[in-house]
Amino acid sequence: MKKEDVPQHSGNLQNGVKEIQYAVDEKGNYTQVKSVGWKPKNDALKQAVNLIDELIEDARQQVISGNKSPVFFYMHLKQMDYSILKQYTGFSKIRIKKHCRNKAFNNPDNNILKKYAECFGITVEQLKTVPQEPVKSLDYNFNFKLENNQTD
Repeated sequence: MKKEDVPQHSGNLQNGVKEIQYAVDEKGNYTQVKSVGWKPKNDALKQAVNLIDELIEDARQQVISGNKSPVFFYMHLKQMDYSILKQYTGFSKIRIKKHCRNKAFNNPDNNILKKYAECFGITVEQLKTVPQEPVKSLDYNFNFKLENNQTD
């Protein structure tokens, strides 16, 4: 692809961040060109984000209806699964699944709450509930700390 043919379709989800694409310059050499994106990729990213937001909203509704605990919601909000949450907390998958059930999470130990809250980057009080309004994944801060203080 020639340098002037690198797609510059607006509408990406990266808030002004540009990607490096490689193209051929006037002399026939490969060079780096910044691109704001191209339509097929932007459309695919939007579909993926919409699906993630639907999963987050479904998790929020399950907590509101009393079927799941807030741990289940925050796990989805942070785009984690049981295996990933196990790595961050040190809890077994079985224990995490138990904590995701509302009935099993009624009176958890404060140390358990602290571990989850730290993992999700929220306070213990925030962990005890879910937002009243739907949350969009792109509006949320995704900073985690691994159990052994490594960062992602």
